[in-house]
Amino acid sequence: MKKLFVVALVAAAGFISTQSQASEIKLTKVTAVQDSVIKTPIKLEELPDAIKTTLQSDPYKDWMPTAAFAVKKGDKQYYQVDVKKEEETKSLNFTADGKPIE
Repeated sequence: MKKLFVVALVAAAGFISTQSQASEIKLTKVTAVQDSVIKTPIKLEELPDAIKTTLQSDPYKDWMPTAAFAVKKGDKQYYQVDVKKEEETKSLNFTADGKPIE
């Protein structure tokens, strides 16, 4: 009876050891890589004239520009203009020639 108990104990220990090793093997490390974004604040007066003209036209003319940024994301370059209308705020993105980026 004693031998049977020892055999059962050794078998259980082996099973537990095998299970813990199997769970260790299943763990993997995931690394996410993002494009670097460089956002440089600029004065509103430094925005390209095409963007200034776009901001004065519909549907943007009721929005007041509050801040501007030159943004470089990977190989793309654009301008971000933060605008405000009463209590509502949002950010608009434009190409250098004043075309909105959705």
